[in-house]
Amino acid sequence: MMLRTIKSVLVVLTLAFFMQSCADRLDLQPEDERLTADAAFENPEAYKEFLAKIYAGISLSGQQGAAGAPDLAGLDEGFSNYLRLYWKMQELTTDEAIIGWNDGTIQDLHSQTWTSGNEFIRTMYTRLLYQVTLTNEYLRQTTDAKLNERGVDASLQAEIQTYRAEVRFMRALTYWHAMDLFANPPFVTEADPSGAFLPQQIQRADLFDYVESELLAVLDDMAAPRMNEYGRADRAAAWMVLAKLYLNAEVYTGTSRYADVITYTGNIISAGYSIPNTPYFHSFLADNDSNGAQEEVIFTIPFDGLRTQAFGGMTFLTHAPVGGSMDPADFGINGGWFGVRTTPTFVEQFPGEENSADGRALLYTDGQSKDIATVGTFEDGYAVSKYRNVDVNGNPGSDASGDHTDIDFPMFRLADAYLMYSEAVLRGGGGSMSTSVGYINELRGRAYGNTSGDIAEADLDLDFILDERSRELYWECHRRTDLIRFNQFTNNGVWQWKGGVQQGTTTAAYRDVMPLPATDLGINTNLEQNTGY
Repeated sequence: MMLRTIKSVLVVLTLAFFMQSCADRLDLQPEDERLTADAAFENPEAYKEFLAKIYAGISLSGQQGAAGAPDLAGLDEGFSNYLRLYWKMQELTTDEAIIGWNDGTIQDLHSQTWTSGNEFIRTMYTRLLYQVTLTNEYLRQTTDAKLNERGVDASLQAEIQTYRAEVRFMRALTYWHAMDLFANPPFVTEADPSGAFLPQQIQRADLFDYVESELLAVLDDMAAPRMNEYGRADRAAAWMVLAKLYLNAEVYTGTSRYADVITYTGNIISAGYSIPNTPYFHSFLADNDSNGAQEEVIFTIPFDGLRTQAFGGMTFLTHAPVGGSMDPADFGINGGWFGVRTTPTFVEQFPGEENSADGRALLYTDGQSKDIATVGTFEDGYAVSKYRNVDVNGNPGSDASGDHTDIDFPMFRLADAYLMYSEAVLRGGGGSMSTSVGYINELRGRAYGNTSGDIAEADLDLDFILDERSRELYWECHRRTDLIRFNQFTNNGVWQWKGGVQQGTTTAAYRDVMPLPATDLGINTNLEQNTGY
């Protein structure tokens, strides 16, 4: 389990490239100490350590625990964490989450009133490009020529080929996030020079083709499904990103690819993953790497209260939703941050709402009102108790201080593959309606604990799929992309405080894409702002 053993290693490697984006050369500069490439790779273990740094780019935001040696300067190290930022982009902008804090422009995310000067959007963009920079440099430093020049032995060279495939997967994942959020970002690969320069912009359809080609190219070099170390990507993770690309292809390129969704979700479903015969909430506890929940997970972002300490990631997702009359001890933490709740629109997707028989309705209602009269008041809006830093027996996580959590973030789960398959069937991609109903009822059987929540084929339509995806996958970084695909994110779809008004309102369709940061546009003449901004 590589990330369990070395994810706390202080990796000091060659990063002699600065950032590949102009904004990153302004107020968001790399803060790591630099060595020459040869010195950095004198130890053969450095190749795996650098790989760990790339994986940890999603969970951590620097080199020294929770704070002290950040990757990026310009925002608090907790704020600049990849997963925390990505969650905000995907969830705070939707009906699934609203935050009471008033830090900078954070309120503009839920109200969908952001501008190209929004610091959270800018830092997400910068974090994506920083991650691409890491992957590019790894690939530059691990060519056959470089390895031969350093005298790396044949067995390690063979292992590094697998590492390179995983790094290309991680770069493809990052570029998919960039394409989904920003459509037309700057584009740099290992073939470009390192150091400061003005990168060219890539158009969304071209980036789609690149990400697809990269994922297809690395499949044979990646570990077979469920055969890699915990926390590392395998072939099924690549299949999952391909399926995500194809499910959203009509948004990204104008051409649907639903038959390909059937193909790649079918590969995943046949690869030995299973829906655990355990309650839904077990998948989001401190022992979700060992309590059975791991049997469903296709790609996870590991966290450990002692070895991956950060005020982003799962620390944020556990502390920020706790407040009001909620007892922090029930969540295995030392206190709540009185921040994140959900909207009535999300709550009303569950029959019976707070007393729903659907076990996925992990809502805290004591002292909370369903309606959100005031955004800044934590008790306005039901709280969500999905992530809890305790094990199945109620024991708290490993960090005795109660700050940091052991909950691993399930980026891709089998449940998602089931729902993607079913949606693709409904959208004409082939497959079987009866098979889809079987998959949905397997998920609902776990949710209800029996067959009382089962549906019939006549119940299965696209509206049901959109709601079921929310019920099953809420707060797992899917909602914004789903709403856009269903044309419910901006000029359709209304929830409280969307548009900046209590009753909610529609917004302009150009907000389906985020703006490129004004800081980058001010310097890089190769970039053109996205329409509407």
